[in-house]
Order: sequence, then C-alpha cells, then structure tokens
Amino acid sequence: MSNFILRPKLRSIFVHMAIDFILLGFLLALVFWDSSRTIEAEMFLPTLIFFISYGIFKLLVLALAGIYNIITSHFGVVDAMKVGIVSLATTFVAFIVMYFLPQVKTWTIMELVTLSCSESFILISVRFAKRLVHMYAVKKDRSFLANRTIIIGAGLGGKMIIDEIRNNPKLNNEVVAFVDDDDSKIGSSFSGVKVYGPISNISDYIKHFDVQEVIVAIANIDKDRLFQILSYMDEDNVKIKRLPLLGNLSADQKVEIMEVDIHELLGRDVIPLENEEIHEFIKDKVVLITGAGGSIGSELTRQIFNYKPKRIIMFDIYENGVYDLQQEFRRLCNRQHDLCIELEVIIGSTYNHDRIDQLFATYRPDLVFHAAAYKHVPLMEDSPQEAIRTNILGTYNVALASNKYEVQKMVLVSTDKAVRPTNVMGATKAFAEMVIQHFDSISAKTSFSSVRFGNVLGSNGSVIPVFKKQIEAGGPVTVTDPRITRFFMTIPEAVGLILQSGAYAKGGEIFVLDMGKPVKIIDLAEKMIRQAGFIPYKDIKVEFIGLRPGEKLYEELLIDGSNQIKTPNAKIFIDIKDEIKFDINTFTWFEQNLTIGKDELVNGLFKAINIKRPVIE
Repeated sequence: MSNFILRPKLRSIFVHMAIDFILLGFLLALVFWDSSRTIEAEMFLPTLIFFISYGIFKLLVLALAGIYNIITSHFGVVDAMKVGIVSLATTFVAFIVMYFLPQVKTWTIMELVTLSCSESFILISVRFAKRLVHMYAVKKDRSFLANRTIIIGAGLGGKMIIDEIRNNPKLNNEVVAFVDDDDSKIGSSFSGVKVYGPISNISDYIKHFDVQEVIVAIANIDKDRLFQILSYMDEDNVKIKRLPLLGNLSADQKVEIMEVDIHELLGRDVIPLENEEIHEFIKDKVVLITGAGGSIGSELTRQIFNYKPKRIIMFDIYENGVYDLQQEFRRLCNRQHDLCIELEVIIGSTYNHDRIDQLFATYRPDLVFHAAAYKHVPLMEDSPQEAIRTNILGTYNVALASNKYEVQKMVLVSTDKAVRPTNVMGATKAFAEMVIQHFDSISAKTSFSSVRFGNVLGSNGSVIPVFKKQIEAGGPVTVTDPRITRFFMTIPEAVGLILQSGAYAKGGEIFVLDMGKPVKIIDLAEKMIRQAGFIPYKDIKVEFIGLRPGEKLYEELLIDGSNQIKTPNAKIFIDIKDEIKFDINTFTWFEQNLTIGKDELVNGLFKAINIKRPVIE
C-alpha cells in the first residue's frame, strides 16, 4: 500500500527532473556550441563529457537538497533562494574540479557565475510559471462561485491566509480587500490586494465590495478585541472566520482557518482560576459528586480527576451518563496507568434517605459537590412534585448526611434563577440555598456553601445547541421574546468556579460570578445565523413564540441591597443574605404533601421562600 501511495510523488519528481534535464541540457549545449570554436581538438571530448557530468551532478544535488520535494503551487521566494544557492554551490564545485583537469577547457569564474545565474533563472522561472498557471486554473474554477472575502489584518496571518486561499482549490474564496488599523499599511498593496482601513469601517467595505465572508487574521487577538470587531459587523450578512489563537505564528506554519466559536460571540474572557489552591483543596481527598452524569456533574468529575483526588464517587439516578463517564476514564487509564485513581459509580436517588446514608457510611467522602437537580424551567412548572422531591428533599438528605458523617465541605450547585424566582425550578433552588445555610449554621465540622451562576453554554437543553439544530434544519429559529436577556458561561468555566469557590469556602457563602453584561437572546440568535453564513429573517426565519410558563425576561445574580464580599479572585464574590429562614416544619410539610394538588403545592413552595407567587397570564 505504501509503495502505491509513493508512486504519484516519485512520478512527479522524475517528471520535474526530466524537464530540468532538458532545459539545462539545452542551455549547456548552447554554451558548449558557442565555446567549441575555441576548444582545441584534444580537449573537445573531455570538455563535452565534463559538461554532461556537470549537468547530471547539478540535478542530483538539486534532488538531494529537496528542491523536487517542493510543491510547485507553493513555490515562493525562500524556495527560489534555495535553488539559487544550490546552483551557485554546484558551479563553485565545477570550477574547482575544472582547475584540476588540464585536459578540460578552463572557464573564468565570471563565465561560470553567468552560467550559474542563467541556470537559476531558468529553474526558478519554470517553477513560478507553473505556480501562476495553477493559480489561474484555480481562480478560473472558482470565478463564478467564489465567496468574495475581506481579510482583517495585513500582517503575517493575513499573508498566510491569502497564500493558502490562492494555493488550495478547496477554499472557495476570492480576496477583494485587506482591512487594517495600521496607517502605514492603509492605501498600500499587500500580496497584490489593496489595504483599506480602519477596521471600524469594515461594514462599509463589506457593502462596497459585496462581500460574503470575512476572515479575522490577527494572531493572538484577545476576546474583547475580537468581540469589538465582530460588533462592527452586527448588521452585515457575512460569514465570519478567523485564525486560531496561536502563540507564535511563523512563516512555515500551516495556516488553519476556523469558524468563529459561538463562545467568542459572547464577548467575555474566561474567568481565571487559582489552580494551586484548587489542587490543595482536592488532592488526596475522597470526593462525592451527585448528578455526576449530567453536563455540570460530568465536567466536575473530569476536572477533579486532574487534581489527583484519592477517590471519586460518581452518584446519579440516570445510569447512561455515568456509565459513559466511567468508560471514558477507563480508556484514559488504559492509555496512561499513572493517571489512574479509584473511581466508583453508584446508582441511586438523592431523595432516598437510606440510600444516601448508606453511601456516606460506606465511602466517607471528604468533599461533596451536589449537582443533582432538575433544572428545566417549563418542565418543572408541570411537575413541581419532582422538582421539590429532588431539588429540596434531595438536597436536605445530602446535607444531613454530610453533617452526620463530618464531611469537610459540601458545595451546592445553584442558579441565578434562585434570585427573586418566578418559576418552580428557581424557587426550589432558592429553598435549597436556605437548606445549605441552615446546615452551615448548626454544623460544627462541615462547611456548607452554594455557587450561583447563569446559563451554561452547551449543557443539555441550553439555547445554543437548540439554535444550532434549528439553523441546520433550515429554521425557523425560535426566540421567546425580543427583549429577553441571559447571563452565559461555558461548562468548564462554571465548573472551575465551583471548584474555586469550594476552595475559598469557610461556610454559609453563596458564591456569585461576575459574568459581565447579560446577552440579548435575539442578538445571539442573529449572530449564530450570520456565523453559519445565512441572512437572518431572509434565509433563516426568526419566530417569537412568547415567554414560557415561569420564564423571566431577565435574570439576576444578586438581590438589590444584598451584601457583597470580595474574594481573592476579582471575578468571584459572595452574596450574604440578610436573614436565614429555614423552618423544619415547612420541610416536613413538603415531605408529607407531595401528592396534593399542584397549585396548592406550588403556593406552599413560594410561601416557604417568602415570595409572592407570580401570576402567569
């Protein structure tokens, strides 16, 4: 098979060598014929043999120097210099050999340099000519369907991209302009294409050149700057791509053009973490993760695994998620035995008090991350019994066992929907926060805390994958209300916050992330449609379907007037509620009345958190 694969390459090398042999032979024949009139008879044959040997020697040196391995369609200035150097070197060797062969006519150094330059000119010209023919053929093939493209950044990244576009037939682009902020470049020509500026005027150039695609070619661009550039094109119907965020671009590095990640459209950098502190917090501990098969739980398991705990217990009611996670870690351990730690998968419900007590008695966890929860707002409006059973009673059981078995720290995964909740899910999480603060107030050995954050990109049921599927299906993209806003973060970011907060926790805190500005969902939908190369409302329709039961127009991370305490991480702070109100009688009432009418149960829930139940019109 390998021989079969190599044949086309060998054939190409032999063809190029044959072409060079013919051209060099023709040149040397002309030179020899011109000089033959002055060659003495006894020197004629040795000189002829020397010329032929010289030509063969030059071809062999060119081959050994890798000249024939250069892809002609990528032949550039550096390659041309390489050809010139090899040609001069072989000529120098020929001059030395000629000096020691008295039977061969001796040429002057200037004559040989002239010959070498002529040879180099022919070899280089042939290769550049072939490259131009290739570029013309590629351009001709694309001419009717090519995407008119602007490259932002007339630097090394831009040069790499335009070279790749010109040489790669699979990239169906025609670069019509560069755009840059550098005044010294604006108005000049870069790789044969005019440079315009500044970048803030990109929208005007998109309209002027009828552009379909924009490529951001600024290496190491930070997310704030990228988001600013993307915002200049908010109203333009173009597909946006960029270079990867490479540490050091080099001229010989293969360029890769990639789609703009939807995470980058949110315009916020990843929250930095104190990894050393988290490592000390996790290392050599027995860690229990409830809801380990879910979006947050599984990422918690992965990140905790990297901090070298003694053992991880993955607890979930749903077997498929934790089974997949277990197999993932087994494959990892099979590849790298030194990474293996003890991993246990336990199936069960947090609502089952006896099962939870048995779990804690058996494994004696040092740290507990409670991620098991029902989180889908509309579904929990229809099934408040299950939301209360899992989010409240389940949390109570885990907290009770954590206190009983003297766990070092328990961290509840909460949500911004727990702030002034308007839905069942948010109300149950608000009550769960009260449970956590209650146990912290009575516990002598265990620290209890909560972590509150907004919507998680890519989690099950998140708006991002929903929009992606709708766009892939050709639309429509459904948005509940044009005014609706949400805070967003990535799954790894959310989990990093949970771990960092757990390391900071002293007891009773509700940790909150500074998530920047809330994002309008309609803006996110439109950007995703444009990023996919479609025009919102034209190619892909956007439909407003109205707020779902229990849904808010906007979310909050803090209650106005609440106390905010800074942490060592500038992006994480603490919300301390003014007053903790947890009534064990209310908890008992929930436990005994899960089968009563839905309205009565929900009314009791909102009364328990001292919030008037919203009226859904």
